[in-house]
Amino acid sequence: QVQLVESGGGLVQPGGSLRLSCAASGTIFSSIVMGWYRQAPGKEREVVATITNSGIIKYVDSVKGRFTISRDGPKNTVHLQMNELKPEDTAVYYCNQIFTAPTRRDYWGQGTQVTVSS
Repeated sequence: QVQLVESGGGLVQPGGSLRLSCAASGTIFSSIVMGWYRQAPGKEREVVATITNSGIIKYVDSVKGRFTISRDGPKNTVHLQMNELKPEDTAVYYCNQIFTAPTRRDYWGQGTQVTVSS
């Protein structure tokens, strides 16, 4: 059973930085897509950034230039470096990884709270 474990959330002042990490366990296969999503109170979950195993990266417009997604493929680990954080970045952040072996399936982490406030 694949499990995703997230770490790195917390409280930070506007303009500060945080680094989120997500590691997958319970599989010998590599994920084909890794991503970070977030959900703020009263809002729908939105994609923040994704990275494929071939290195294709996408960001939501609101984080371009401030957030950086990276991956360690053999370890099925994905990171999200968040700089210049704003109060509107406050949300629960979820890691997502898609595997195609042994069957195609995607998995979600438990979520980590990021709060940007002075």
